[in-house]
Amino acid sequence: MSQRFQVGICQIKVVDDKALNLASAGRMVEEAARKGCRLAVLPEMFNCPYSNHHFPHYAENIPAGQTAAMLADLAAQHRIYLVGGSIPERDQQGRIFNTSLVFDPSGMLIAKHRKLHLFDIDIPDRIVFKESNTLSPGNKVTTFPTDFGLMGLGICYDLRFPELTRLMTMQGATTIIYPAAFNTVTGPDHWQLLLRSRALDNQVYVIGAGPAYNGEATYHAYGHSMAADPWGRVIAETGSEEALLSFEIDLDVITRIREELPLLKHRRPELYK
Repeated sequence: MSQRFQVGICQIKVVDDKALNLASAGRMVEEAARKGCRLAVLPEMFNCPYSNHHFPHYAENIPAGQTAAMLADLAAQHRIYLVGGSIPERDQQGRIFNTSLVFDPSGMLIAKHRKLHLFDIDIPDRIVFKESNTLSPGNKVTTFPTDFGLMGLGICYDLRFPELTRLMTMQGATTIIYPAAFNTVTGPDHWQLLLRSRALDNQVYVIGAGPAYNGEATYHAYGHSMAADPWGRVIAETGSEEALLSFEIDLDVITRIREELPLLKHRRPELYK
């Protein structure tokens, strides 16, 4: 198993045009591969404006849809692992899910995660959004094997529930990925804090991939894609604009930190029930 690998977070600006969004994603994934990234990550709802109005119109079947096919081709062409952010998925019963797809370097679909926790919030005079008006929740914790160890996957609001990250950690995940679309209301106060906390509490690498800010959209994404290491340090972060954020993960750091500060060994789960 490789202990060091390069990651690229593709922070694209999402617009109301699927073809343009897919083209933007393709260009940035290609750039990540040229820079030596072995894993590329796209944001939540990267092919679709983050809006209950748009979700049904952009929804696709998986794996038969246009976006899944493009992601598979990108992964195979560039010989990389590709976490395809998330897209609206329509199942055979007509339900719509917020779904993330993971492809290996051969283009094979190796994981599918449906967002577990739906983003239903009401902050007076600041933001109201209820994903449950359109979307259905998933019901499965998602981990997947790679040449760089086991990885875990959640989507945006899933990040706020520490039990989920702990479950993935106890299953053996050492890198945990959250495609997200935090907004400009909660993002400045909570985004970095949550990512660093999940990394520190579980002594894992945590990756958060958001879309770039788009002032013309009805939902204003915060951007600021970033990664935190097992000590809770920010090892890479970008601003609100379109950007490719590239950084290295060193799995030996996990081993060293867990030996120096053996939090997971000191757990007493019999007391936490």
